[in-house]
Amino acid sequence: MAMMMRSAGILDAAADTRHGFFTRRGGVSRGPYDSLNCGLGSRDEPERVAINRARAADRLGFAADALVTACQVHSARVEVVDRPWPAGAARPQVDALVTRTPGVVLGVLTADCAPVLLADAEAGVIGAAHAGWRGAKAGVLEAAVAAMTALGARTDGISAAVGPCIQQQSYEVAADFRAAFVTDEADTGALFAPATRDGHYLFDLAGYVRRRLAALALDAVEVLADDTAGDADNFFSYRRTTLAGGGDYGRGLSAIALVGG
Repeated sequence: MAMMMRSAGILDAAADTRHGFFTRRGGVSRGPYDSLNCGLGSRDEPERVAINRARAADRLGFAADALVTACQVHSARVEVVDRPWPAGAARPQVDALVTRTPGVVLGVLTADCAPVLLADAEAGVIGAAHAGWRGAKAGVLEAAVAAMTALGARTDGISAAVGPCIQQQSYEVAADFRAAFVTDEADTGALFAPATRDGHYLFDLAGYVRRRLAALALDAVEVLADDTAGDADNFFSYRRTTLAGGGDYGRGLSAIALVGG
């Protein structure tokens, strides 16, 4: 099975960077993890996950040990990465990674949350953020951009791409979920559409992430339209698995790296 990968035009145009939003195709995992499960925190066979991660890194032109991912906890914490982590090293509990070191592949793992890849190609600074609703609401995107600027990036030089995530038509939430957003950010009401069930709404996570990024006045923002929950052939989904009464699930990888040096 050929490996499939999405890309964003604004990052394709960023010189000296490589990136990809990987689908679930092209790996060696089986069952609910079929097939390119890259999640170290899943209950998949570790050997298969290692092969999958190596395949993804190779697709971007790097060795397996160049890929770094965090232990994601839906926070606004960021880690600056200056070299690939040693094999077996404890992964930091953060939800964004940034670097200015060529050859380090920054990865985020998702199964409905929004992966966000960022690059200031001129400054040679990149970032990768895991933006579920909790992390986005807590400020992980703003924290990632701040960490990038601390490394020499310019806010108005950063391009950001939001990868495949759960889309509004698949994301039903209760009234108290909507109320928590609207209470804190009154203008987010437009991101909720009525659902067919009384007292429920459809939440636009991608739109919310776009809104947070737009407020930062970046150079450009691109949002891919893939629906992880609605496209079982190509993406892992926590919500789809849960609604079907399933247990554990695979995690998709999104990654970005600087080349050269």
